[in-house]
Amino acid sequence: MRRRVLNLVAQEIARLVAAVLVEHHVLQKSLPGYKAHAQVLQDIRQQCEWLLGKEWVARTPYERMQHMPRYLKAINVRLEKLRANPARDAQNMAQMNPLQQQWQRRLSVQHGEVDARLEDFGWMMQELRVSLYAQELKTPVIVSVKRLEKMLAD
Repeated sequence: MRRRVLNLVAQEIARLVAAVLVEHHVLQKSLPGYKAHAQVLQDIRQQCEWLLGKEWVARTPYERMQHMPRYLKAINVRLEKLRANPARDAQNMAQMNPLQQQWQRRLSVQHGEVDARLEDFGWMMQELRVSLYAQELKTPVIVSVKRLEKMLAD
C-alpha cells in the first residue's frame, strides 16, 4: 500500500515537472522575439530564476508546484499582450517593482535562511503577476497590490 501511494505521488510530480518544462520551453522559444523590450525580458528572467532556479523540483512544495505551469503560461500571455499594449505592461511593472524590491531586500538580509512568510510572499507575487498580466488564467486566491503591501507591512 505504502509503495503504491509513493509511486502515485512520484508519477504526479513527474507529470507536473513535465508540464512546467513544456511551458518553459515554449517561453524560451518566444523570448528572442522581444529583444526590443529589454526591461520586460530582465523581469521575466528574474521571475524564471526564482521559479526554476537551483534545485527547483526539490525546493518547491507540491501545493505550489501545481501552479507553476500556470505561472509560466501567464508569462507567455504577458508576452503576447506586450506587443499590443506595451504601456499597459509598463504600468503593471510600475506596480510590481516596489513590492519586488522590498521583498528582495528582505530576502537579502536572511543570508540563506528560510523565512516562511517571505516564501509565501514570493508565491503571492506570482499570483499577482497572473492577476496583472494574464487575468484570464485566474488566481485561486484574491490578490492585489494593496494586499501585498499590507502583507509586507505586517
